[in-house]
Amino acid sequence: MTTYYTKDHEWIRVRGSIGQVGVSEHAQEQLGDVVYVELPEVGRTVKAGEQVAIVESVKAASEVYSPVSGKVVAANRTLADNPALVNEDAEGAAWFFEIELADPGELANLMTAEAYRDYLDSLS
Repeated sequence: MTTYYTKDHEWIRVRGSIGQVGVSEHAQEQLGDVVYVELPEVGRTVKAGEQVAIVESVKAASEVYSPVSGKVVAANRTLADNPALVNEDAEGAAWFFEIELADPGELANLMTAEAYRDYLDSLS
């Protein structure tokens, strides 16, 4: 199971043809206390880079973009009931949705964990 990252601070953890997507620890830190999450509809087809969810904090609202193209096959309803989970476990239990990858080749456009750390270092 490999985790990839986007420059918009989403992560995708891929197992087989299914990717689990959430926001990175860095994004969570920037947001502050998360108070609301809007999840995508299961069955929705999305393109890489398309807005699929919204996360709101006491500071701001941010869009969550799909790292890859595909079909949303699950949404994390636990997160809808407990949005603060994003602050507690952003890169674990606080995943937003699962997507069936339309083209696994799109993963090559994303960053590895090491490349993402380097990217974050370049921002500071």
